[in-house]
Amino acid sequence: MSGRAWGVLAVLCGAIFLEGIDVAMLNVALPSIRAELGLSTGMLSGVVSAYVLGYGGFVLLGGRAADLLGRRRMFLFWLTVFLVFSGLGGFATTGWMLLTARFVTGVAAAFLAPAGLSLITTNFAEGQVRDKALLFYAGVAAGGFSLGMVVGGLLTAFGWRWVFFVPVLVSAVLLLAAIALVRDSGVPERVRGGFDLLGALSVTGAMLLLVYGVVRLEHPGDGPALTAAAFAAGVALLGLFVANERRTATPLVRLGILRSAPLVRTNLVAVLFIGSFMGFQFLATLYFQELRGWSTVQTGLAMAVMGLDALLAPLLTPWLVRKFGNVRVVFGGVVLAALAYALFLPTDLDRAYIAMLPTMLLLAVAFALVYGPLTIAGTDDIATEEHGLAGGLLYTAIQFGAALGISVVTAVNVAAVDAGKFGMDGLRTALVVPVVAAVLAGVIAATGLRRGAIAETGELPELARA
Repeated sequence: MSGRAWGVLAVLCGAIFLEGIDVAMLNVALPSIRAELGLSTGMLSGVVSAYVLGYGGFVLLGGRAADLLGRRRMFLFWLTVFLVFSGLGGFATTGWMLLTARFVTGVAAAFLAPAGLSLITTNFAEGQVRDKALLFYAGVAAGGFSLGMVVGGLLTAFGWRWVFFVPVLVSAVLLLAAIALVRDSGVPERVRGGFDLLGALSVTGAMLLLVYGVVRLEHPGDGPALTAAAFAAGVALLGLFVANERRTATPLVRLGILRSAPLVRTNLVAVLFIGSFMGFQFLATLYFQELRGWSTVQTGLAMAVMGLDALLAPLLTPWLVRKFGNVRVVFGGVVLAALAYALFLPTDLDRAYIAMLPTMLLLAVAFALVYGPLTIAGTDDIATEEHGLAGGLLYTAIQFGAALGISVVTAVNVAAVDAGKFGMDGLRTALVVPVVAAVLAGVIAATGLRRGAIAETGELPELARA
């Protein structure tokens, strides 16, 4: 690749890294935020959920907007919005100010992520060059999730507001570089007959309600009727969206894209794998900080090993994919994740960190093996003009997985405590959830295994073809 191509890739990787590290840093800073702003448990949960609602509710629309309105235009505009509202979060003096800032930041990320992914798939030629770029991109994204715990712990030691101010500085640098380097590879898709406004409103409303329902699962005893109503309304709006897409001349989403078995398989694996990882990360944070009494810095350093995936993804994964095929690599990574979670189950309050290290190392390898190939598969065999939509579908799956993973482990933990399992016993019950989710992801990934998955040409096989 040319020097300019590397520059473009660096900018796009920086943006996705920023999204990952932004979420992880906030999780570590929550106790400090709660102490200074005097937030209730419900408001503290709302601060986390607001980002998920914004992201999960708008990411599908964000993917289509990139195709229709221009990928570069969407990337630059929403990176600016991300910068502004991240800064506003740092100046928050009340819970509602912070919650609003996090919601809009989530919306910005929902438009930014699919635009960035489609800029890669349209700026780099299909084949080894694009696959190399995507694996590098995915590795950096995974590193953001993992390293965010460490960086968040260090920044919180100077004050939780730096968790919001540092992303502002990084965003400003990325924005200037993007203006100079990033170009659209073509013109936006032309829309005849007008924009599908009903489709946009119905699918966005459906995603918001469904994600809201998932988030409410964290508190199973708190208004179950409202949770059920949110799911019911979300499903109803989704039905309206599908009916509208079938009859409109200018659909927001071409429903035929959902007939692709590899695409569906990729997104299901993404939901379960990301859900298991985020659920485990949440429980591990509770274990280290609340049960063991470790500081935010100690917690971040304990989980820093998982940041090795940022190195392994671009160095190890391409070689493995060439040798064994994309599906086998994904399957192997999911199996390693299930093993890692299972090894953590016997952990107690007296266990030495060295005994927990294998789990952290295995998760680093697992994330490196799975995240990149899934990113490639998310747009494989999809027409170029629909890469933004395909990216939106993938990031919808990832965000739903994150919300579902955290909500389910929280609900199981609460149920275990209500049943008389306190402390480590309750946490251990919830730790079964990531194991089950990873096993299910492995079963789904295995359906794509078949002979002849390794391309004879030596090029990187892709999940849909493997």
